[in-house]
Amino acid sequence: MTWLITGGAGFIGAHVLRAMREAGEPVAVYDDLSTGDRSRVPADVPFVRGSTLDGDRLRGALRELSVRGVVHLAAKKQVAESVERPLYYYRENVEGLRSLLDAAVDCGVGAFLFSSSAAVYGMPDVASVTEDLPCAPINPYGETKLAGEWMVRAAGRAHGMATASLRYFNVAGAATPQLADTGVFNLVPMVFEKLTEGAAPVVFGDDYDTGDGTCVRDFIHVDDIASAHLATARALADRAPGTDLTLNIGRGRGVSVREMIGLIGEVTGYGTAARPVSAPRRPGDPARVVASADLILDELGWSARHDLRAMVTSAWAGWCLRHPEARR
Repeated sequence: MTWLITGGAGFIGAHVLRAMREAGEPVAVYDDLSTGDRSRVPADVPFVRGSTLDGDRLRGALRELSVRGVVHLAAKKQVAESVERPLYYYRENVEGLRSLLDAAVDCGVGAFLFSSSAAVYGMPDVASVTEDLPCAPINPYGETKLAGEWMVRAAGRAHGMATASLRYFNVAGAATPQLADTGVFNLVPMVFEKLTEGAAPVVFGDDYDTGDGTCVRDFIHVDDIASAHLATARALADRAPGTDLTLNIGRGRGVSVREMIGLIGEVTGYGTAARPVSAPRRPGDPARVVASADLILDELGWSARHDLRAMVTSAWAGWCLRHPEARR
């Protein structure tokens, strides 16, 4: 079956494309290139440029490419921007998904894999976040992801699609330097940017009830994210119509922000120059968010392979490819 990867020219999408293609899965990409990079899509992979809001273009692509499964990663994903522009996020993430599902149903797609987020949980006050924890997102981005899960599940049951929603935790790393994240929105590239500028990294809040006072997060290598998509897609191809999976994608191990910055200083060669300065807490930052990764192991036999050092080392190689002045 041919899989259509929406957002396949983006950071995570390109890694999913790479994993599925190398595993021999027939794939095609649909991307509006608003944040994606066309060069991330190999020349021999069918590519359609278009918005998920364009139902006619979606139907044309699904039919022309004989698509039987969709991996939906195309979305807006900046939390702060979602607070400033909630209607834009609901249009792009919720209406775009509705449009895609409508086209998928019309074209007889049998499997649908949705890219969700740990943002659906909000501020969980638990040591380990399991999939059955009540969801209480605290920003429009998280709300759109939770609404997306509901829509995917309902459409699958009503129209006989096998569906899945994958809740990512904190994504880092790169499979190759060329596929590294070009955005500066997450902790690792934010620290890289500060070090390159000769400034100290910033810790937002150092008085949390954690081991060193800084937030604890579950970091997961993007290559592991990609392999989880491959495992889930293959599972969906064999599942009964209307069945649904909701799975965390994490390592199940937490690391504090201060510890992560220390590792970045060690890997990059900046050493004590990476010693952070403290700033006030950001509103809505929970003290600890760490995945339980048991369910995906039980359901699919999948677990993460890469450790923190591999994440930082691979991300740094990608950063230095674009910022050679940063290397020491």
